[in-house]
Amino acid sequence: MKDLLIEKMYELTKKPYTKFMKKGIPWNITSSELIVYNQDSLGFHLGCFLLKYNFEIQPKLEEHDVFHVLTNLEVTVTDEIAMQYFLLGNGKKSSYLIMVIIIGTLFYPTHLKKFKENYKRGKLAHRIFDLEFQKMLTIPITTIRNTFNIK
Repeated sequence: MKDLLIEKMYELTKKPYTKFMKKGIPWNITSSELIVYNQDSLGFHLGCFLLKYNFEIQPKLEEHDVFHVLTNLEVTVTDEIAMQYFLLGNGKKSSYLIMVIIIGTLFYPTHLKKFKENYKRGKLAHRIFDLEFQKMLTIPITTIRNTFNIK
Protein backbone atom coordinates (compact mmCIF):
# COMPACT_ATOMS: atom_id res chain seq x y z
CA MET A 1 0.00 0.00 0.00
CA LYS A 2 2.89 2.37 0.82
CA ASP A 3 4.40 1.71 -2.60
CA LEU A 4 1.14 2.64 -4.32
CA LEU A 5 0.87 5.84 -2.31
CA ILE A 6 4.44 6.86 -3.17
CA GLU A 7 3.91 6.03 -6.85
CA LYS A 8 0.68 8.08 -6.92
CA MET A 9 2.47 11.02 -5.26
CA TYR A 10 5.14 10.82 -7.95
CA GLU A 11 2.59 10.76 -10.76
CA LEU A 12 0.77 13.76 -9.29
CA THR A 13 3.94 15.84 -8.88
CA LYS A 14 5.84 14.84 -12.04
CA LYS A 15 4.17 17.28 -14.46
CA PRO A 16 4.33 20.39 -12.23
CA TYR A 17 7.91 19.54 -11.22
CA THR A 18 8.95 19.17 -14.86
CA LYS A 19 7.16 22.34 -15.93
CA PHE A 20 8.27 24.67 -13.15
CA MET A 21 11.51 23.23 -11.78
CA LYS A 22 13.34 21.61 -14.69
CA LYS A 23 15.10 23.88 -17.12
CA GLY A 24 16.72 22.82 -20.33
CA ILE A 25 15.72 21.24 -23.60
CA PRO A 26 14.43 17.67 -23.91
CA TRP A 27 16.88 15.28 -25.54
CA ASN A 28 14.47 14.20 -28.28
CA ILE A 29 15.84 10.64 -28.46
CA THR A 30 14.16 7.25 -28.13
CA SER A 31 15.23 3.97 -26.60
CA SER A 32 15.40 2.50 -30.12
CA GLU A 33 17.95 5.15 -31.08
CA LEU A 34 19.95 4.59 -27.90
CA ILE A 35 20.41 0.84 -28.34
CA VAL A 36 22.31 1.34 -31.59
CA TYR A 37 25.16 3.03 -29.69
CA ASN A 38 28.25 0.92 -28.98
CA GLN A 39 27.46 -1.83 -26.49
CA ASP A 40 29.81 -0.44 -23.86
CA SER A 41 28.45 3.12 -24.07
CA LEU A 42 26.23 5.00 -21.67
CA GLY A 43 23.70 5.47 -24.47
CA PHE A 44 23.41 1.74 -25.12
CA HIS A 45 23.04 0.95 -21.41
CA LEU A 46 20.44 3.68 -21.04
CA GLY A 47 18.52 2.24 -24.00
CA CYS A 48 18.66 -1.25 -22.46
CA PHE A 49 17.44 0.12 -19.13
CA LEU A 50 14.49 1.83 -20.82
CA LEU A 51 13.59 -1.29 -22.81
CA LYS A 52 13.93 -3.55 -19.77
CA TYR A 53 11.22 -1.57 -17.97
CA ASN A 54 9.24 -0.68 -21.12
CA PHE A 55 9.94 3.02 -20.54
CA GLU A 56 10.58 5.90 -22.86
CA ILE A 57 12.70 8.87 -21.84
CA GLN A 58 10.67 11.50 -20.01
CA PRO A 59 11.34 14.95 -21.48
CA LYS A 60 13.49 17.09 -19.17
CA LEU A 61 13.89 14.13 -16.78
CA GLU A 62 16.40 12.19 -18.89
CA GLU A 63 19.16 12.37 -16.29
CA HIS A 64 16.95 10.51 -13.79
CA ASP A 65 17.21 7.33 -15.86
CA VAL A 66 20.94 7.93 -16.36
CA PHE A 67 21.33 7.99 -12.57
CA HIS A 68 19.64 4.58 -12.42
CA VAL A 69 22.05 3.23 -15.01
CA LEU A 70 25.18 4.66 -13.40
CA THR A 71 24.27 3.64 -9.83
CA ASN A 72 22.85 0.21 -10.74
CA LEU A 73 19.68 0.99 -8.79
CA GLU A 74 16.43 -0.49 -10.04
CA VAL A 75 13.01 1.17 -10.21
CA THR A 76 11.48 -0.19 -7.02
CA VAL A 77 10.22 2.44 -4.60
CA THR A 78 13.03 1.76 -2.14
CA ASP A 79 15.65 1.93 -4.92
CA GLU A 80 14.18 5.26 -6.06
CA ILE A 81 14.57 6.54 -2.49
CA ALA A 82 18.08 5.06 -2.26
CA MET A 83 19.00 6.90 -5.45
CA GLN A 84 17.87 10.18 -3.89
CA TYR A 85 20.10 9.39 -0.91
CA PHE A 86 22.98 8.80 -3.35
CA LEU A 87 22.30 12.17 -4.98
CA LEU A 88 22.10 13.92 -1.59
CA GLY A 89 25.45 12.41 -0.65
CA ASN A 90 26.75 13.59 -4.02
CA GLY A 91 25.82 17.17 -3.15
CA LYS A 92 22.48 17.64 -4.86
CA LYS A 93 19.96 19.66 -2.92
CA SER A 94 16.42 20.37 -4.03
CA SER A 95 13.08 20.59 -2.31
CA TYR A 96 11.86 17.58 -4.29
CA LEU A 97 14.85 15.46 -3.24
CA ILE A 98 14.42 16.43 0.42
CA MET A 99 10.70 15.63 0.25
CA VAL A 100 11.40 12.17 -1.20
CA ILE A 101 14.03 11.46 1.46
CA ILE A 102 11.81 12.55 4.36
CA ILE A 103 8.74 10.67 3.16
CA GLY A 104 10.78 7.66 2.08
CA THR A 105 12.59 7.44 5.42
CA LEU A 106 9.31 7.71 7.34
CA PHE A 107 7.59 5.09 5.16
CA TYR A 108 10.53 2.67 4.92
CA PRO A 109 12.55 2.81 8.16
CA THR A 110 13.54 -0.84 7.70
CA HIS A 111 15.57 0.19 4.62
CA LEU A 112 17.59 2.83 6.46
CA LYS A 113 20.80 0.78 6.15
CA LYS A 114 20.39 0.66 2.34
CA PHE A 115 19.66 4.39 2.26
CA LYS A 116 22.74 5.21 4.34
CA GLU A 117 24.94 2.99 2.15
CA ASN A 118 23.80 4.87 -0.93
CA TYR A 119 24.34 8.22 0.77
CA LYS A 120 27.92 7.12 1.47
CA ARG A 121 28.33 5.94 -2.15
CA GLY A 122 27.23 9.38 -3.28
CA LYS A 123 29.68 11.07 -0.90
CA LEU A 124 32.55 8.99 -2.28
CA ALA A 125 31.64 9.68 -5.91
CA HIS A 126 32.72 12.83 -7.69
CA ARG A 127 29.91 15.26 -8.41
CA ILE A 128 27.67 13.86 -11.18
CA PHE A 129 24.22 15.32 -10.65
CA ASP A 130 24.77 18.31 -12.93
CA LEU A 131 26.72 16.70 -15.78
CA GLU A 132 25.51 17.06 -19.36
CA PHE A 133 24.84 13.36 -19.90
CA GLN A 134 23.46 13.85 -23.40
CA LYS A 135 26.99 14.77 -24.48
CA MET A 136 28.33 11.64 -22.76
CA LEU A 137 26.13 9.00 -24.42
CA THR A 138 28.99 7.63 -26.54
CA ILE A 139 31.41 7.27 -23.61
CA PRO A 140 31.89 3.75 -22.20
CA ILE A 141 29.88 3.34 -19.01
CA THR A 142 32.85 1.83 -17.16
CA THR A 143 34.90 4.92 -18.02
CA ILE A 144 32.23 7.17 -16.54
CA ARG A 145 31.86 5.05 -13.40
CA ASN A 146 35.62 4.88 -12.90
CA THR A 147 36.22 8.57 -13.65
CA PHE A 148 33.53 9.68 -11.21
CA ASN A 149 34.25 6.95 -8.63
CA ILE A 150 30.75 5.46 -8.75
CA LYS A 151 30.96 2.20 -6.87
